[in-house]
Amino acid sequence: MRTATLGPEERAASLAAMAERELDLLVVGAGVVGAGTALDAVTRGLSTGLVEARDWASGTSSRSSKLIHGGLRYLEMLDFALVREALKERGLLLERLAPHLVKPVPFLYPLQHKGWERLYAGSGVALYDVMSMARGHGRGLPMHRHLSRRHALRVAPALRKDALVGALQYYDAQMDDARYVATLVRTAAAYGAQVANRARVTSFLREGERVVGVSVQDAEGGGEYEIRAKQVVNATGVWTDDTQSMVGERGQFHVRASKGVHLVVPKDRIHSTTGLILRTEKSVLFVIPWGRHWIVGTTDTEWDLDKAHPAASSADIDYVLDHVNSVLAVPLTRDDVEGVYAGLRPLLAGESDATSKLSREHTVAHTVPGLVVVAGGKYTTYRVMAKDAVDAAVHGLDMRVAECVTEDIPLVGAEGYRALWNARARIAERTGLHVVRVEHLLNRFGSLTEEVLELIAADPTLGEPLKSADDYLRAEVVYAASHEGARHLDDVLTRRTRISIETFDRGTRCAREAAELMAPVLGWDKEQIEREVEHYNKRVEAERESQRQPDDLTADAARLGAPDIVPR
Repeated sequence: MRTATLGPEERAASLAAMAERELDLLVVGAGVVGAGTALDAVTRGLSTGLVEARDWASGTSSRSSKLIHGGLRYLEMLDFALVREALKERGLLLERLAPHLVKPVPFLYPLQHKGWERLYAGSGVALYDVMSMARGHGRGLPMHRHLSRRHALRVAPALRKDALVGALQYYDAQMDDARYVATLVRTAAAYGAQVANRARVTSFLREGERVVGVSVQDAEGGGEYEIRAKQVVNATGVWTDDTQSMVGERGQFHVRASKGVHLVVPKDRIHSTTGLILRTEKSVLFVIPWGRHWIVGTTDTEWDLDKAHPAASSADIDYVLDHVNSVLAVPLTRDDVEGVYAGLRPLLAGESDATSKLSREHTVAHTVPGLVVVAGGKYTTYRVMAKDAVDAAVHGLDMRVAECVTEDIPLVGAEGYRALWNARARIAERTGLHVVRVEHLLNRFGSLTEEVLELIAADPTLGEPLKSADDYLRAEVVYAASHEGARHLDDVLTRRTRISIETFDRGTRCAREAAELMAPVLGWDKEQIEREVEHYNKRVEAERESQRQPDDLTADAARLGAPDIVPR
């Protein structure tokens, strides 16, 4: 394997290499599905490229509920195939592919009706566990259990006594979605894929009816590249229709965007040892443990405005607060909200007008010769979507190609993670870091933690926390720029770390410190540092303003008040 380093030099080399010779497969879009497709293709022996217009996971794949789950509510819809597939993937991720990134998380489901509801919901949760075990990938999670009201209130004292008559507790899993995608990209690069972010596709290259590659604009260096490939995969999520329009082809299906809004509140605002799952009139609402915080969400409403920066309105925030407060003894207020983020789910359009009823399943189509489109689906089943996309592309290649092997390919950082976890006290003693810091690093980088520790050994000041975001070490900011492909301050504060949603100031107080840490790696002068900080502050203020607006239209207009590109 090659190095998994994604620094500025590696990015430039990848762009040059992709333009130099025809690839077997080029993937457009580096969300979880695109990154997974690149890994699938390169591990089958195909020469592979991956280009992304903005940053890894900058769209949907950094703004999810951050859950790896089988989709318990899909059992109620009798979609057994989707649940079975997702449970298998959940098990693979927990046990084999990414144990450093994917962790078990408990959920409490309050029961509000005596008798029949315990039988009905309990049967569903029992089937969920049985289906997981039947696939041979459920042994890493405890089985569900039935709780009395008294027991449930001991587990979750934050609940109002009259909000439940009893409860069920079951387990799913969670991850940091943006970090997972960055790790997926690095894994693909380690196996030989050429990858570049900030590389926007401006047109498709055609020979007759056939797509033979793309034209790419380098948003960093300003150059133009023609990248030729035998097959191109469009994995652009909610931008699928826009990307297809470049070839004069909307395709055989239509992708609609559904907006999901999440709130982040401090851990002490909700007194509970478990996550919560609550029914709403449309779907479900989760209260998810997230380090020293809770993530509360989500909404499910149609969105047809700006796709790059979906805005959360005041009405969205009120909706989430109203629903979670219906069961809390001490209600949350606006002042409790540290962070807000909105993401768009790419849903395959169906007969229903309600986005909550559109398909969460995925589809793959060979819409024109040389171009495969993959769309829809769930984060949890990204690997299956990637396999199906590559299988479709392979039909257009005049060569024998190996079967998918990603079921047995751990992500970088997974190999040796458990041994290092067992040795975390010794690592703390050796490095002088507190053992909690070492655990934090291991659960973000796995065995690649040693690379972060090398930075600290070379410069001990990097072992100190950021002054206004002390969950993160200064070394993590440097490492994001030198190894993880971060090109701008926003990449670090929003996706490589989660400072933008985990602090009440949304990261503005540590923005300058972070920019100054990135500057030597990325070659920024003082003027560029100023531009990065100013751009980030404007983005935060535009988001805050959008969250004061009453509806989608006014929120979108306010959010678009901030510039999209950092000037150079």
